[in-house]
Amino acid sequence: MPPRIGRELKLTTATHFHNTRIMKSLEAVIGLAALAQESRLAIYRLLVKRGPEGYTPTELAEKLGVAPATLSFHLKELQRAALIDVRRDGRFLYYRPNFPHMRKLIDFLFEQCCSLADRDPGPSCLPATAEASTPKRRRS
Repeated sequence: MPPRIGRELKLTTATHFHNTRIMKSLEAVIGLAALAQESRLAIYRLLVKRGPEGYTPTELAEKLGVAPATLSFHLKELQRAALIDVRRDGRFLYYRPNFPHMRKLIDFLFEQCCSLADRDPGPSCLPATAEASTPKRRRS
């Protein structure tokens, strides 16, 4: 019996869409799981406060009072979840938050916000504007 090309294409397309959706959910689960640990959450929040400059592992260990081996483990987990990345500057490594990935995670969580609501939820379901969600920087 000859293969049914049209049917195979439809199945492939549906399977691809389904796999893409699962990967997106899996990516969110990995990111949220990485942040669901007190030390990693503290590390991540400190890196977010620092911004794209990042911190070296030594600076992080000093600021958080975490043993180097423990810090290394947590940084690896945050990196595996794509929440942070590392840049090399000479012989130093700087860990910094991966802001685009965190934005993707937040967007995923709010992707269909209030889509099943019976009534208009008002402004509580609207995404925050960049200006409203960005804290004002202190001037020295």
